[in-house]
Amino acid sequence: MANEILINVNRCTGCWTCSQACKAAYHLPVDEYRLFVRTIGDGNIDEAGGTWPNLYLKWNPVFTTECKNCRGAESTDGVPYCAFNCPTGAMVYGDPDDPESDYAKKKEELLDRGYHMWKMPAWEKTRDGVTYMEKGI
Repeated sequence: MANEILINVNRCTGCWTCSQACKAAYHLPVDEYRLFVRTIGDGNIDEAGGTWPNLYLKWNPVFTTECKNCRGAESTDGVPYCAFNCPTGAMVYGDPDDPESDYAKKKEELLDRGYHMWKMPAWEKTRDGVTYMEKGI
């Protein structure tokens, strides 16, 4: 099976480093994104949803169909630039069917901790090969 990206939504801080790493690696213009980070809150960037004292704010990296599902470079050991540069370790890359891959190990760890898995719905028109894991829904 092809390598995939696994995202721990609870670790993402909305910093956009994944998106900027892709933009820099591929010399994309200022207004072109292959990956963007969606704020989950009140609908505006970095504004919490809910009402006091039950506020929430989280982020969700979204891979567009323009994402090339790259293999990074020799300097990243073949890990895509987005996952390699994620400062929180929210993204891991590997073969889901290889129990020794970073992907499979992280997936198993998060499942054991009560996380659930999901993929973007088809109507989002995102690229395949990205799985999200989240706890607390």
